[in-house]
Amino acid sequence: MDIEVAVIGAGPVGMAAAAFLHRAGVAVRVFEAEPVRAGQSRATTIHPRTLELFDSIPDERGSLAARLVAAGNPVPATHFAALPNRLDYRGLDTSFPFVLLLPQPETERLLAEHLAGQGVVIEPGWKLASLTQDEQGVTIVSDTGDTRRAGYVIGADGAHSATRHALGLAFPGTPASTMGFLADVKLERPPAHPHNWDYERGSYSALPLPGGIYRVFGHEPGDTGLTPDEAARRQAQIPDEAELRATLKRLADDDFGITEVLWASRTGDATRHAEQYRVGRVFLAGDAAHVHLPAGGQGLNVGVQDAANLAWKLAAEVQGRAPRRIIDGPQSYDAERRPIAARLAANTLAQAALMVTFTPGGKALRDLMSGLIGRNGDTADELRGWLSGLDVSYAEDDSLVGRRVPNLPLADGRTLHRALAPDRFTLVAFGTTVADGENVVRSTRDWHGLAAVLVRPDGYAAEVWTAGEEITTGWTER
Repeated sequence: MDIEVAVIGAGPVGMAAAAFLHRAGVAVRVFEAEPVRAGQSRATTIHPRTLELFDSIPDERGSLAARLVAAGNPVPATHFAALPNRLDYRGLDTSFPFVLLLPQPETERLLAEHLAGQGVVIEPGWKLASLTQDEQGVTIVSDTGDTRRAGYVIGADGAHSATRHALGLAFPGTPASTMGFLADVKLERPPAHPHNWDYERGSYSALPLPGGIYRVFGHEPGDTGLTPDEAARRQAQIPDEAELRATLKRLADDDFGITEVLWASRTGDATRHAEQYRVGRVFLAGDAAHVHLPAGGQGLNVGVQDAANLAWKLAAEVQGRAPRRIIDGPQSYDAERRPIAARLAANTLAQAALMVTFTPGGKALRDLMSGLIGRNGDTADELRGWLSGLDVSYAEDDSLVGRRVPNLPLADGRTLHRALAPDRFTLVAFGTTVADGENVVRSTRDWHGLAAVLVRPDGYAAEVWTAGEEITTGWTER
């Protein structure tokens, strides 16, 4: 079969899945419904864990992460619910202790360039109409009748996923009850503070993007407490320049000298979660599997992390070497990523409550939460670890198995994330108790006092050994 995996959707999640799969030796092709790539920026935020995953993909700049960082605007802190006190990333144990601000069209352009350089084909204007599957593969059919055959399919085609609809999967959750404004603009006089909130007027934020562009977003009190029908009508009413100017003047007594509106939209707090992430040979990833308020830029990041989790497991299945535990067992894609998306939904709903509860009580809650973050204690650590993606874990209880392994420095001069193999596990030794061998690397830095750790292709610990424990030899076949 020429196409081992067909990816439906050429957004960041779909192209990331294709990049991870290609590196693992899988024949992959991407199908995109739109004939021309959209210029809408939508997602603008890339968090550290996502950059770590892209750092494992070689590129002419050294890695795909290096290509993205060179094009973006790294900032050392991020917000939770647009609170005044921000979460400082500078002390995080990562090679990327910052948030990368990069408009989605640029992220997509760089991913597409990378795939083209690797010979991975993206077919634009190919809109999925139907799919059928059997024991050998999946037949996908476009709206023009073009029929293709693939071993497996990944639906990364957004909130209105044609793949999910073709599978007949339910998408339960809660409809939008708020609907704010969102736009990328050029400003003559940006506001002094990035986030501003007043329980009588509402909220507005302005975040700098590369190229002198600002992402502005916010809500007025009348944007909240909507019925589903009211939210749907408001979502369809895209604000033009005049409306954006009027909205900002109501919120801030100033339109900040808007000189150009590059893109505008509405954003709400609808929260939905697909009932399954896998049906036979078909998978869902990113917004096709879960949607939520785009607070903190988490959607793109969780979607790319979906893709990284799925890719190495699917590559093993395609190549006939996957154990049951990663196909439909406790380490399967669905089993590991579903709880992460559930936590994401709760996280963004909580942020929505903090952002749009325009009452004195809402102000008191915001002041309380912002104060806790400003103390830089346990609350800040918990939120920082979650938003950055660095503390996302598949571990049970306090086990190290399932936890992210940091980008350890290696004795050969490399770092762990760039040394990870795409199609097998890597054994990291902390000392001389492990013999040299294929996919054995030695760290020059300790991690939790271990003698060795077996690391999955996506950078999480698969097994650990303490001093004196026998390191089994069967790991190379996993």
